[in-house]
Amino acid sequence: MGPSEIPIIIPHNLLILRNLAGAEFRWNWAFDCSLLPRGKDMDSGYYVAYAGFAARMQALDVVASNLANASTSGYKSQSPFYRALSAAQGDEVLSPLNQAVNKFGILGGSRVDVRSGSLQPTGNTTDLAIEGDGYFTLQAKAGIRYTRNGNFQLNATRQLTTRDGDLVLAEQGTKLVPITVPTGEVSVSPDGTISVNGGLVAKLHVVQFASGTEIEPEGNSKYIAPAGSEHPAVGENVRQGMLESSNINPVAGAVGLIVLQRQADMMSRALSILNTDFNRLATQEVPRV
Repeated sequence: MGPSEIPIIIPHNLLILRNLAGAEFRWNWAFDCSLLPRGKDMDSGYYVAYAGFAARMQALDVVASNLANASTSGYKSQSPFYRALSAAQGDEVLSPLNQAVNKFGILGGSRVDVRSGSLQPTGNTTDLAIEGDGYFTLQAKAGIRYTRNGNFQLNATRQLTTRDGDLVLAEQGTKLVPITVPTGEVSVSPDGTISVNGGLVAKLHVVQFASGTEIEPEGNSKYIAPAGSEHPAVGENVRQGMLESSNINPVAGAVGLIVLQRQADMMSRALSILNTDFNRLATQEVPRV
């Protein structure tokens, strides 16, 4: 532990930390620091270490989810990122020292890696994959969703669905409609046109998003996009009898998991030192002064 990590005694009128012990971390990775009345004294180092430890534990969940979905078709890995949170109260003017000891490192969220995975042949006529950066459009119970997982099937009424039962949508003029596939030999052309025994049935609604569009993951392979951000895909090819593998690098994921575990362990040790050793030294040395 370096000198900058040793708890610093700050004059009461400049003490601007608040108790974070009861803070709840949510998926948005933000939390409320306003949990104690103004002027409640505490140990700066302890709560900085606590915030760092909590952030690493949350990041571990993200990395572990990536590894658990390494074999999920169409899965896109997520990368955690961090941000600084100031525990300053109101409009108080902070000295450089107070700014340093009262900034907490917390998890800011996670970003979806939209790079394509490799295409693997399956031989199943209802398995579809997209070459390029397009997405299939689904009608889920909660609304319109998008996916790269083309592991589709026909339900009891011969509608094309995902394994979760979400309807795959096709273009019909300006509307989107479910796809009902008649009995016969099914073929899908590169532009997404579905035919049965040579007769046209429907055309898959494949969309793209502008670069930088933030899509929100839902489950293992579905995504929510901002309203109006999608547009018809151009230059994408649909491949029948193939599935896209996840874009996860298992080796890099395992290394990242180990790094986060070590960081969490260091934060845990810092918490132990700040909570026990320094308190013990204080009780032993202060009476001698």
